Amino acid sequence: MSVRNSLRGRALRAVIVVAAGALALTACSNNSESSGSDVAKVDVTKVDSIAAKLPADIKSSGKLVVGVNVPYQPNEYRDPSSGKIVGFDVDLMDAVAKVLGLTADYKEADFEKIIPSIEAGTFNVGMSSFTDNKEREATADFVDYFSAGSQWAQQKGKAVDPDNACGKRVAVQRTTVQDTDEIPAKSKACVAAGKPEIQKVAYDEQSAAANALVQGQVDAMSADSPVTAYAIKQAGDKIEAAGKIFDSAPYGWPVKKSSPLAPVLQEAVQHLMDGGQYKKIAENWGVQEGAITKSVINGASS
Repeated sequence: MSVRNSLRGRALRAVIVVAAGALALTACSNNSESSGSDVAKVDVTKVDSIAAKLPADIKSSGKLVVGVNVPYQPNEYRDPSSGKIVGFDVDLMDAVAKVLGLTADYKEADFEKIIPSIEAGTFNVGMSSFTDNKEREATADFVDYFSAGSQWAQQKGKAVDPDNACGKRVAVQRTTVQDTDEIPAKSKACVAAGKPEIQKVAYDEQSAAANALVQGQVDAMSADSPVTAYAIKQAGDKIEAAGKIFDSAPYGWPVKKSSPLAPVLQEAVQHLMDGGQYKKIAENWGVQEGAITKSVINGASS
């Protein structure tokens, strides 16, 4: 689900399907796919001064109704053993709910229906690796909590420069922004400079792209930054990041426009950032490269 509008906002919605069987790297290493039960939880307690600011109807209900679309591993997906929705986003939202003295109640929905359902009052908030952009801010407010972009990976110790990969074989998932835009543009620049083109190797599933890199069938892989980070975590010491994250944009939780819930969620996640729990949750899922230190509302730049 890479373009569920994370890059999912800049690529094709089809990219979103990255996650389903995506990064089950069992086929490419000895690691098995992480389940939610494998991830250490953090200690979070209610903060009365923040919880007191909740809208009355949400406070009295005792729950935060969260619209979510799965899978998009490692952010939100179903645990293969328990069937529960788990992931980085889930652990963070659960922690925010605890700060507010609430229980997060996850409701699955088609990605495209989440924001309209928030507008209709069916959900209080959305949680599906939404990219906060100006277009979306016209219909919803976004509480920003993460920064995602594109990230390359390489085999351990075999350096590849994402800005000078002419002649290299680079794995991508088919129909992602990396497949349709990034690699073709970089390859075109190589040819224009009289250098060999980048040999793009496209796979239907992200797990196959990661597998190809682990086995040395390609020189590098490009994917959304949390997806790449999770692949690296799953593959142990076989692959590593190549270069920095680029083309970054904020992930945000959408709420109804002008809702008093937005500043409460912002204060709650900022509390977790300041207290260190947010960083720990990001590290648990191997996505700490996209962690931010300050949450804002509607922080899109474009």
